Amino acid sequence: MRAAGATGPVIAAFTDSLSRFIGGETGLLPEESVGHVVELPALDDLPNRAGFEPSRIDQLVVIKLNGGLGTGMGLEQAKSLIKVRGDDTFLDFIARQLLHLRKLTGRPRPAFFLMNSFSTQGDSLDYLRGRYPQLFDEGPIDFLQSKVPKLEAASLKPVTWPRQPELEWCPPGHGDIYPSMLGSGLLDDLLARGVQYAFVSNSDNLGATVDPCLLDYFADSGLSFLMEVAQRTAADRKGGHLARRRADGRLVLRESAQCPSADAAAFQDITRHRYFNTNNLWVRLDHLKQELQKKRGLLPLPLIANQKTVDPRDAASTKVVQLETAMGAAIECFERAGAVLVPRSRFAPVKGTGDLLAVRSDAYEVTADSRLLLAPKRGGVPPVVELDAKHYKTIADFESLFPKGPPSLLEADSVNVQGRVQFGPGVICRGKVSFCNPSEEPWTVQAGVYENIDVRP
Repeated sequence: MRAAGATGPVIAAFTDSLSRFIGGETGLLPEESVGHVVELPALDDLPNRAGFEPSRIDQLVVIKLNGGLGTGMGLEQAKSLIKVRGDDTFLDFIARQLLHLRKLTGRPRPAFFLMNSFSTQGDSLDYLRGRYPQLFDEGPIDFLQSKVPKLEAASLKPVTWPRQPELEWCPPGHGDIYPSMLGSGLLDDLLARGVQYAFVSNSDNLGATVDPCLLDYFADSGLSFLMEVAQRTAADRKGGHLARRRADGRLVLRESAQCPSADAAAFQDITRHRYFNTNNLWVRLDHLKQELQKKRGLLPLPLIANQKTVDPRDAASTKVVQLETAMGAAIECFERAGAVLVPRSRFAPVKGTGDLLAVRSDAYEVTADSRLLLAPKRGGVPPVVELDAKHYKTIADFESLFPKGPPSLLEADSVNVQGRVQFGPGVICRGKVSFCNPSEEPWTVQAGVYENIDVRP
């Protein structure tokens, strides 16, 4: 790891995870070990502010997680370079949101950084430098996510794969942000510049912008860590949820990989576990530094052990274990940590082509400050879109089957598409709609209103 350029804090975090895993720690949180969270403060109930306190904007840094490639959608470039609306990519939205905020406050703040990976750094910075050179006026705007060895499942030694040595490494999850900020020197640099508060979110969530009410609430609360959560819907059953650990009463984040299979039904019960993590997080940087110093440069985040193959495209390749951590899991590492309930408008991620279809449709609107929000008529609930992975998984296939743009989803509850179905202009979906083409030949859905119906050729 040293030879590959890993810093001391990153090495310490990995060796700590490895020793805990070898010691038998599974990271599992059985249902009996956690209680549900009943009530939380809500953003809608916080005092409404029309503007920002200048001193607090100067003490804020906005960090976007930008380490993911679009390989899941057939691309070999930064996922944030996927076109979201028209020719605008995620990075266009992010840059415009930040520049709008700086124009609004009349200040060159908040500070801004991307957490890139080695795979996304070049493309992302070149794109932003070409379109928004003013972002670089005060120097570099990124730091690198680390990489750690994949472990051979049989021996727990670093795997070797000579035919593609790069596959011997994996990202350690977005929980890596904490040792990477420390190891890169960014944490100390921000503190030296008087920056106390960090707002961190995923680059594919365009609803995650700096809200003055949340900034004030976090600054006044004295909390070290604040997680934005939203009300779970049927679409969120498999995502990580907020819970309270019975052993010590601390808030915890439980991901699906930490749930024993026997507890899957309880994990997915949205009436019991009502809140999911949006991965929009607020962190007091001076408090983070104190916690890191207490624990020799690391946060003991819960383990997530993923069982995979060294070549994800070859099921017969060597079985490996990838040790990862989640950024939001740090909620349990701070004595003073909290959560706040936010509207669904602050959560609009794109994880696959189904999400991309939804955000390109009229179910979402672009605001004057470049946020991508659910249309008011949606009542805060997104449409559930399921597209046949055989035909829609890659961006190229997706674009070919929606040559005239997305259908109207403004009044759709769910849309399920199976087979090669091409959509012409003027298709309107309402309620629960499914389209199924059993033939290998493409079938085109013509203009019209489709409401609570199963449509076939």
